[in-house]
Amino acid sequence: MPVTDVITDPENLTMTVIADFAAPVERVWSAYSDPRQLERFWGPPGWPATFTAWDHTVGGRAQYSMSGPRGERSSGSWEFLAIEAPHRFEVIDSFADEDGTPLEGFPATRMTFDFEPTADGSRMVSKSYFPSVEALEQLVGMGMVEGLKMAMAQLDVVLQDLREFAQGKGTQVELLDDTHVRITRLVDGPRDLVWRAYNEEELMRQWMLGPDGWEMTECVIATEPGQQHRTSWAPVGDTEGEPFGFEGEVLLVDAPRRAVTTERMIGTDGPETLNDLNLYEEDGATLVTLLIEYPDKETRDMILATGMAEGMEASYARLESTLLKV
Repeated sequence: MPVTDVITDPENLTMTVIADFAAPVERVWSAYSDPRQLERFWGPPGWPATFTAWDHTVGGRAQYSMSGPRGERSSGSWEFLAIEAPHRFEVIDSFADEDGTPLEGFPATRMTFDFEPTADGSRMVSKSYFPSVEALEQLVGMGMVEGLKMAMAQLDVVLQDLREFAQGKGTQVELLDDTHVRITRLVDGPRDLVWRAYNEEELMRQWMLGPDGWEMTECVIATEPGQQHRTSWAPVGDTEGEPFGFEGEVLLVDAPRRAVTTERMIGTDGPETLNDLNLYEEDGATLVTLLIEYPDKETRDMILATGMAEGMEASYARLESTLLKV
């Protein structure tokens, strides 16, 4: 994880974030000065950002919004106070309405970003200045520290070539906190085809089977918010195991980039998980990112212990071979 330290200083009304990256200063600067790259990490997992305006000049403004997994929205704006490429920039970061107008009752924060070379790459030091202790405590209480840490953790994949970052590594599982797990897998195929594989019954029945020896016995795909999805599996021949399945509701669809659903085992009252699927394409390959929110740590550990990741890897490997035949 890039963040090495977060220092909150109520006496001086500041919070300092220190992050180290295995990339030169110029590469890190480009990630912060290009809105399309910023969108990939500025919002924490589950709250991707979209920059709708970008005037990267002193006195210019940028506007962004972050969308939550249940359709929630939070918008903000930057006013650029200083830009000294590729070493430093400074902004006023404000909560804003959809038009970019700062909201009353929410504190604005002056933020500085400094970039310096290190022996292994570069270091970013970001300092936030708050107008009062109450403002600092308000934003920390809203999860600012945790959000910044998780957002910065996404920057590594932005700084590297996607294939270099993920190809050949299989299905990766990251424990973000007690209730959130991020699963990533690079699929050697374009995003549109990966999206189809998740949303067309004929394709899904060919790849989402887990380990060899299982078949999909039921496949009800939902493609719009409010619709119900349902999938079931059963062992074939001498394969050990009991039939099982999952069902849930679609909460959000942004084709072909993102889909958010709830999921619970069929025939039970829970526990229910929130599954946030995101697809990002680069150079003909698609990074599949699945952010899962569990109700508690015990449920998280119980489900991961079932061999879920191994089953997903078998399915993703099958997905690549299925896509190549389309």
